[in-house]
Amino acid sequence: MARTSPFGSPLLLGFDRLEEVVDRLTRSSAEGYPPYNVVHLGDERLRISLAVAGFDEDDLDVTVERNELHIRGRQAEDNGAVYLYRGIAARQFHRTFLLADGIEVDGARLDSGLLHIDLTRPTAPEIVKTIPIRGGDGAGS
Repeated sequence: MARTSPFGSPLLLGFDRLEEVVDRLTRSSAEGYPPYNVVHLGDERLRISLAVAGFDEDDLDVTVERNELHIRGRQAEDNGAVYLYRGIAARQFHRTFLLADGIEVDGARLDSGLLHIDLTRPTAPEIVKTIPIRGGDGAGS
């Protein structure tokens, strides 16, 4: 049975990339670690805050690649420690956020166990473009 796509309408031209994004979001929504908040700071500013207690700046990596914000955390194992109880997990993570076109990452800072990533969404100027209509020359194109 073929899967019906909501983007299959002939009125939605060029939205095939959006369909890929929606598919990707549904697959990655099960990720739960680390917990995070997304805060609206104003008309053009957003902040993503991740709870990364136990990670240092050297353990974290923030990159942007093709409209995707990748945040990775890797903690080095403390091989010399003898734990009587280990309740704090030292695990790796890779969290990905899909960014809309035009979103810029302004910077990242680590503060009291929270990694804050500031984003800017500049408002695009409204552009109205008039398309000239040419007369037919009988060529059919």
